[in-house]
Amino acid sequence: MQLNYSFIIPVYNRPEEIRELLQSMQELEFPASFEIVIIEDGSTLSSEEVIKDFQKKLQISYYFKPNSGPGDSRNFGMEKAAGNYFLILDSDVLLPPNYLHEVHSYLSQHYTDCFGGPDAAHPEFSNLQKAINYAMTSFLTTGGIRGRKKAVGKFQPRSFNMGLSKKAFEASGGFGEIHPGEDPDLSLRLEKLGFETRLIPNAVVFHKRRIDWEKFYVQVRKFGMVRPVLNLWHPGSGKITYWFPSFFILGLTAALILLLLGIPFFFLCYLLYFLIIGTDAAVKNNSFDIGLAAIVATFIQFYGYGTGFLKAIWKIKFLKLKPQIAFPKLFFNDARQNKTA
Repeated sequence: MQLNYSFIIPVYNRPEEIRELLQSMQELEFPASFEIVIIEDGSTLSSEEVIKDFQKKLQISYYFKPNSGPGDSRNFGMEKAAGNYFLILDSDVLLPPNYLHEVHSYLSQHYTDCFGGPDAAHPEFSNLQKAINYAMTSFLTTGGIRGRKKAVGKFQPRSFNMGLSKKAFEASGGFGEIHPGEDPDLSLRLEKLGFETRLIPNAVVFHKRRIDWEKFYVQVRKFGMVRPVLNLWHPGSGKITYWFPSFFILGLTAALILLLLGIPFFFLCYLLYFLIIGTDAAVKNNSFDIGLAAIVATFIQFYGYGTGFLKAIWKIKFLKLKPQIAFPKLFFNDARQNKTA
């Protein structure tokens, strides 16, 4: 099958991010043509003028629609796209020149209807961005679940760097209304439909992520709240590893209590762990400042995810609340679905 690629990129109030992404796409080393579909998701800060600067250099289709969330916007873009294989990106990524070559080379030899790729920090990113990137991708913090190792079992692609065939999109209906969590939800539904998902280790993107501690905390806390919802929707998908951040925070709390009671051993174990994190991040980034910031990022990640996870377990498992009632801010009202309801 000849693969014709359409990049699908939703954007919300981030025209300068789109400019930087399109600049990187101009440098893609790929002999065939490809389409770029940009979906403006009800933004008040439009990217239209930015896109005009690139329309003579890149094949871009641009659509404006009412705000309904990134998942629905990706579905909208895939419905409009001309290609038969969709490459889904967040607006806050940059592509290295070899990205599309790596994707095409892999799919030509090991075709899969859905793939995900890793993310990394660009050398020009800020120290804060690099520290957050470390916390999100390091084996010492997340076990490499975001694509930093090859043997990850049934890989669940993430929508900042994801490929999906038109066939798989049409069979699954695309992304759901939850956000975040729409990407693992889609991966689990694809698995039930018999589609395979894989990691393409060399299809790396540079991911800017959140640019301050508060935004990062809000993001990871939402990640924690979403996971019990997905476990509810997809019985059998839960893993003990999803509990680790919660266990970590509960253990740290117990270690602090024991420290006050004159038993320092367990607290010292936590200090040793954070020392290892800081040293590893500092060495890998050649920066003492990034090492210190990585310690902060790791704590925020575990605390935000862990407490969000426990909150969702309490509301869904014990209070028996429906996810949409327990966490209404995690759901977008899909205007198109409402019209057909």
